[in-house]
Amino acid sequence: MAEPDAPPAPMFADVVVNIPRLTSSFTYSIPDDLRGRLKAGHLVTVPFKGRRTQGIVVGLREATALSEVFAIEGLIDPQPVLTQPQIDLAYWMADTYLASPIDCLVLMLPPGLSKRADAVYALNAGEPGSAASGQQALLDLLQLRGPLRGRQIDRALPRTNWRNAAEALERRGVLSRQGVLDPPTVSAKHVRTARLAASLVQLEAARPHLSQSAGKAARLAAILDFLADDFDPVDVSWIYAETGSKLQDLKDLAEMGLVDLGEAEVWRDSLAGKDFVPIEPPKLTPDQQTVWEALEAIIQSNTAETRAAAQPPILLHGVTGSGKTEIYLRALAATLAQGRRAVVLVPEIALTPQTVRRFAARFPGRVAVWHSELAHGERYDTWRRARLGLVDVVIGARSALFAPLPDIGLIVLDEEHDDAYKQDPPFVVPYHARDTAVEYARRLGAVCVLGSATPDVVSFYHTRQGHYRLLELPQRIMGHARRLQEQAERFHVASRYQPAAEGAGDAQMIDLPPVEVVDLRQELRAGNLSIFSRRLQAALAETLQRGEQAILFLNRRGAATFVFCRDCGQALKCDNCDMPLTYHTGAGANGAAQAAPQLVCHHCNFRREQPQRCPNCNSRRVKYFGSGTERVEETVLALLPGVRTLRWDRDVTRFRGAHELILQQFSSHQADVLIGTQMIAKGLDLPLVTLVGVVSADVGLGLPDYRAAERTFQVLTQVAGRAGRGLLGGRVVLQTYNPEHYAVRAAAGHNYAEFFDRELRYRKELGYPPFRRVMRLVYRHADNDRAEAEARSVARELQARIKRDQLAATDLVGPAPCFFGKIAGENRWQIIVRSPDPAALARGMTLKSWHVDVDPVSTL
Repeated sequence: MAEPDAPPAPMFADVVVNIPRLTSSFTYSIPDDLRGRLKAGHLVTVPFKGRRTQGIVVGLREATALSEVFAIEGLIDPQPVLTQPQIDLAYWMADTYLASPIDCLVLMLPPGLSKRADAVYALNAGEPGSAASGQQALLDLLQLRGPLRGRQIDRALPRTNWRNAAEALERRGVLSRQGVLDPPTVSAKHVRTARLAASLVQLEAARPHLSQSAGKAARLAAILDFLADDFDPVDVSWIYAETGSKLQDLKDLAEMGLVDLGEAEVWRDSLAGKDFVPIEPPKLTPDQQTVWEALEAIIQSNTAETRAAAQPPILLHGVTGSGKTEIYLRALAATLAQGRRAVVLVPEIALTPQTVRRFAARFPGRVAVWHSELAHGERYDTWRRARLGLVDVVIGARSALFAPLPDIGLIVLDEEHDDAYKQDPPFVVPYHARDTAVEYARRLGAVCVLGSATPDVVSFYHTRQGHYRLLELPQRIMGHARRLQEQAERFHVASRYQPAAEGAGDAQMIDLPPVEVVDLRQELRAGNLSIFSRRLQAALAETLQRGEQAILFLNRRGAATFVFCRDCGQALKCDNCDMPLTYHTGAGANGAAQAAPQLVCHHCNFRREQPQRCPNCNSRRVKYFGSGTERVEETVLALLPGVRTLRWDRDVTRFRGAHELILQQFSSHQADVLIGTQMIAKGLDLPLVTLVGVVSADVGLGLPDYRAAERTFQVLTQVAGRAGRGLLGGRVVLQTYNPEHYAVRAAAGHNYAEFFDRELRYRKELGYPPFRRVMRLVYRHADNDRAEAEARSVARELQARIKRDQLAATDLVGPAPCFFGKIAGENRWQIIVRSPDPAALARGMTLKSWHVDVDPVSTL
């Protein structure tokens, strides 16, 4: 019986062109050499409006109603760069976050692979004649700087409609435009190799004739001896290092027919050369066993036949130190046993080294890392290895979600409450990795696990409504007997604790650290003007006398919050942002060289020297108010001379590897006190830390943002959880001017339920999430009147839509200036939309130059 004919290969492709603001795809014909090979997800070059540009194939079709179509020019990568689930997810993101499809698609590509088409604009010879004001600005720029690319003109003439002016000038022959498309700036890495090409008999016969120079003959003989131990091709850099030879020596041997020179591709892997000792899983505690049995049943039931019925996301609510990571590890093992793969997200790069060590030790050789601190080549190779299925687990920050692993069966988000999972404007697509991961897992038929000691209020509410499944770990595990014994031997201390209740195996339990709340108002009344209360000073001294470690937390960098004149009262502000400048002493951090004192804007990085006189009244009484991490470090050194301190904030982590270096230094007890901002509150496991001091619990509590209390509760609870994670126990001293505030009280009592219930009542009264969703629209302009007028115009249009569509559950807050009213020289006005579906209200509107943020994590 004859085989049925194969269906004809599609002849047309739908391509999303890599040009900003385009919302639709375009149809191209498939050339004969690509027919049958082209797939959805391929990165191609196509012609578009007279220029050559990149595009991504999003679909294939056999026919088109169009009378004339252009042909695809070629492939940039022979393999598809996106999977079909990624394409589908990108369209969901575009619809959810009011972004263009191409912006969402290129999010999923490694840096350097995606390139946007551009054009070079140049003046033609001759007199330009008269020109409108917008045209004249462009002419003056090109006259001054010569031919420029469009992106360069965008930066030089922001918020001007120069492209329309350019088109008019081009029609008049005043200027010319030449399309350009840069090739990808990342590629596979190749190294020169050498291998032995002769038999041992031939080598021995050739040795007496290698060279007339004794030195050269010795080098050539050393090369042959080195290669004789390994008949596979060897990277020439190894040969140079082992033999002291150089390339010419290898070329000479190649001419003799003794060595073959070649080339080999090598993977750039940030984990290469690092050893991770495999470890056996510890026995679970009863709480862990209950949670794991429930999760294991979900994973085991998630077979190919049942994946169409999507599993609800799982919220793993476990107090700090309750063993959530062990649950993640077992979930990964079960998923890998099914032949599927997994993505693990952490909110900060600072957590990546610690997480990688734990996961790579359990799954050696199967883990890859993905985050923005990697070099572009490393990210490109990690992306390619993931695409080829050469790794099973990708760990990283937000963008690791888009690693092109085949057949993903598990997505884990640790610290799911963290704001770092949100891509904030002005980035093109302000997506939330948590919500995107939940949707991605649904489309993949994968299990999604969200873990936190302080779950986002909206996430926890979803468990109440049945949309998420709740699993809980209410008890803290101090550690397992073997690990605690290793700690005791390493640090020469004895454990204060005994094995836990029956059934916990070798696990040892410990209560959450006690929190002592200090009322700073009482300290002031008692005459204590220090940033440290008397209780914190005493606790710090006691801790260090015992040879233990402490963490001091303050969510503010620098030495002083702001600088002001005590005569006229004027605060020194940024020239661009109209924000108070932060005083930095210039003291070298973590052993760095001393720098000059500066006033720094933490929004735009504007800097100026420390003034000797007030610029307003010329007074010399310029003083510093408030405190930051630098000031805390200075105070510690003054109180306890000789103490070893480390700072961990954005000022000292600007170089690659800084997070891992600081963590390694502190965990190996090269410092006694770690002083830092929110980075130190996130999931770090430091067994010698027995004291956590919260210098000020009130930072951010009074900000006009509906999540201010939630953010304060979360960071206080998380940073308190850094204490007592080892065999020495621990305590927390929390300083505050608002000891009665419900967020402070709940954090001090490690009581999430108390905070959640109180916060939920507040959100319901004001109509904020989870009861309604929020969308934030921000307009920026150098002219404040212009910004206000634009904001009021858009608000009127939104109000008209609300009235027209009778959206009773939708309302607006504003328009009004943002809390941070001016940044980088631009005034900011905003409109807040509260609605069950806020994106629907703005869909279809022309919001050019507006930053639209659906489900923002901040309204400041």
